[in-house]
Amino acid sequence: MALEVNGKTLETDDNGNLVDPNVWDEDVARALAAADETMDELTAEHMDVLNYLRDEYFNNNNNQPMERQINKDMGKIWGRKLTSKDLYKLFPGAPSKQGNRIAG
Repeated sequence: MALEVNGKTLETDDNGNLVDPNVWDEDVARALAAADETMDELTAEHMDVLNYLRDEYFNNNNNQPMERQINKDMGKIWGRKLTSKDLYKLFPGAPSKQGNRIAG
């Protein structure tokens, strides 16, 4: 599969994941989200989660945190206690699954 972003063709696998995660940027994230029928526009909160997931993966030994850890860490970042519902409003296809896919 392929995704067109800013005149460039980016390869994705059968699950919609980027083949080369190094080509990811916010425009790519928006295109990945737009290709997902359950997503609306990406907000600043979406981008916070996506950047957190990328940081965990690339700077923490390929860590892909589970939802409970995402809730805990995003609560610290946003300064409020979160529930699973809060993140599922952002990523209805599961923060750990859908979020990681959109995060490249």
